[in-house]
Amino acid sequence: MRPPDVVIEDERWSDAGLERLAETAALALQEWLRVSGEIVVMGCDDRRIAGLNAEFRDKPKATNVLSWPSAEHSPREPGAVPDAPQPGEWGDIAIAYETCVAEARAANRPLDHHVIHLLVHAGLHLVGYDHEDDRDAETMQQAERSILQRLSIPDPYEPDLADD
Repeated sequence: MRPPDVVIEDERWSDAGLERLAETAALALQEWLRVSGEIVVMGCDDRRIAGLNAEFRDKPKATNVLSWPSAEHSPREPGAVPDAPQPGEWGDIAIAYETCVAEARAANRPLDHHVIHLLVHAGLHLVGYDHEDDRDAETMQQAERSILQRLSIPDPYEPDLADD
């Protein structure tokens, strides 16, 4: 299994332990998939990710995480599990500090858990998962839950019981 390459553009990510969090997420994803892949993770700020979101998705606003798969993925029936990824380069991920911190606070979740979840989510995009329709979203969420459970991270899709 390969740890990811991590590029820190915003030093707040160093303080938050992005290298450790990215390694945890990438290794858990590879172990779950039972195949190694090369992933690059860039820790940036909202301004940078907004520029990337505008450039690549024509959405000029900040978002939590973006991913760029290295390979085209085969079409599949809605809800079907993607073909197993090949070893090699899987792609790149960018993650925005301010948005991640705000989302973690709003959800009353530890930042570490939220960041690992987002990196697992983005990593699944790299290997062909998506959430274009409800069936695909459920397949992807089940994969995320399975990976996060191995890390003892609570289900991010369950409402916080403290909010009741």
